Amino acid sequence: MIGAVSASVTKPDAGSAGRPRVLLADDHEAMLARTAEALTGECLVVGKVRDGHELLAQAERLHPDVIVLDITMPRLDGIEAARQLRRSHPDARLVFLTVHEDADYARAALDAGGLGYVVKSRLASDLLPAIRAALADRSFISPTVRLEEARPTSPDLPEKPTPKEKKL
Repeated sequence: MIGAVSASVTKPDAGSAGRPRVLLADDHEAMLARTAEALTGECLVVGKVRDGHELLAQAERLHPDVIVLDITMPRLDGIEAARQLRRSHPDARLVFLTVHEDADYARAALDAGGLGYVVKSRLASDLLPAIRAALADRSFISPTVRLEEARPTSPDLPEKPTPKEKKL
């Protein structure tokens, strides 16, 4: 069903001791399943949601150690959800998992409070290292993202042209 919101919650089991509790947010069920599978054994996936509003509600209820979230989601995008999470749950560790390799998206995600930025094509190699880094309060950015190409987001800094703008 288009536009349907699904939220699933996993209760901790006896084998979950010491594993970080992770909440997943992505609008594609197949990506949620693939991400959960990649985390099996090292993390405990405590919930899966498909939009930003449900993410906020489940984060409030579950208090996960790490939240892995997409940028492009219905009802409330991941960057705005991250901003709201930073206000309501300042200790939450946020790792973005997205198709966007554009440095401006990465900069916006980090400015919104993300510690990690993983490109979906690198999920298998980068997601667990990003979660480990976030748990240690360090940042992780997939190496295919060239953050130095991001335009500054601070109003005090002059904007540099994007590569497309340079060609014009």
